[in-house]
Amino acid sequence: MERRCRLYPQLDSATNIVNVLLPLLNLSKMKKTKIVFALSLCILIFFTVSGQFPMPPQIPIWDADKVELKLRKIATDVYAIIPATAETETTKGIPQATNGGFIVGEKGVVMIEVMLTKRLFDQQIKLIKSVTDKPIIYAINTSDHGDHCFTNYLLPPSTIIIQNELANENLAKNYEHIKQFMVMLFGKEKGIEATTFRPADVVIPKNNSLKLDLGKGKIIELVNTGIAQSPADLFIWLASSKVFWAGNPFIAESPAIPWLFDGYFLEPAENLKKMYDFLPDDAIVVPGHGRITTKAGIKYTVEYVEALKKKVADAVDKGLTLEQTKEAVKMDEYNKGYVLFDWLHFNFNLPGAYKEIKADKGK
Repeated sequence: MERRCRLYPQLDSATNIVNVLLPLLNLSKMKKTKIVFALSLCILIFFTVSGQFPMPPQIPIWDADKVELKLRKIATDVYAIIPATAETETTKGIPQATNGGFIVGEKGVVMIEVMLTKRLFDQQIKLIKSVTDKPIIYAINTSDHGDHCFTNYLLPPSTIIIQNELANENLAKNYEHIKQFMVMLFGKEKGIEATTFRPADVVIPKNNSLKLDLGKGKIIELVNTGIAQSPADLFIWLASSKVFWAGNPFIAESPAIPWLFDGYFLEPAENLKKMYDFLPDDAIVVPGHGRITTKAGIKYTVEYVEALKKKVADAVDKGLTLEQTKEAVKMDEYNKGYVLFDWLHFNFNLPGAYKEIKADKGK
C-alpha cells in the first residue's frame, strides 16, 4: 500500500513531504539538515496512525517478552550479546531481536547497545556481571531506534552515554513519537510504554569519530560516517580484535536486506560500500540483528544495494514511473526467504532509490 497525501499527490512519502515543506519555512541549510530527520519521523508516525503506513507482515516483528539473550565471547575481554535464536533462525529469514555486547577495559566496561525493554536490559546486565564486576563506564547506542537506546534510563548515573549527534537531537525532540512507532512495530504492553528518555552525554557529529582508550592496547573507534541507514547511525570498530559492531545499516546476513526507512538511498549506498571496504577480510562482524558473521557475510547487503541502484537507474533512464519500476525491479534474485523482503523492498528501499536517482539525474 502506498503512503499518499490526499491533498497533494506528490507527497508520496515522509521524505517527499519534508522536501516540499522545507522551502516554505525560510530556514538556513544547517537548520534544514537538523530538522529534516525529525520531521520525517513525525510524518511517518502520522501515516502509521492514520492507517496509511504499510505495516510489516507480522506484528510484533519479534517479541520482547519471549527473547532470551545469550553471551558469546569473541576475543579476550570482548563479548557479544545476541538472541538465543540468532544462530538457527537468521539464515531462515526470520527477523531477530537486537544484538549488543561489551568490552572489559582496565577501569570498567564499555556497553554496546541497550535494549528495548527492562526485561531485556536486565538480561544484558546479568550477562555482563557473569563476566566482571567492573562498573559500566560507557554505553554506546548505534541508533535512535528504541531497541538500541530505550533503556538508557536504567543505567547508573555515572555511565557516560555516547550517540550520533542527530540521534540524540531526534530522541530529545521526538521521544514519545518514536516510542509510539516502536509500540506499533513491536506490540503493546511489552514494556516499551514504561521507558523514559535519558539524553546522551557525548555526541559525535557527522563525518567525525571518537576514540576511547580502554588500556592494554584496546582502543575503540566510534564512527559517524553519515547516513548508512538513517541520519542516526554510529559504527564501532575495535582494531586490536578486529571486531566491528555494524548496527542497523548491516542488519543481518543473507537473506536479510537493509531497512532504508527514512527515504535516503544514494548516501547509504555510498556509506555501506565505504564501511565494507574499510574492514579487513578477517573482521568479525556483529550486525544490528542476527547471528555474528564476517565481512563476507555482510557482502549481500552491499550487493543488493548496488544492484538496486543500477536497476532503478536503468528504469529512470527509460522514463518508467514508480509503479512501472516496481514491476520491473522485483529483485527476485535477492528474494531468498527473508520474511520482510516485500515490505522493505517495495515500500521503502525501491521508492527511496527511485526518488533520489530521479532527482540526481534531473528527471
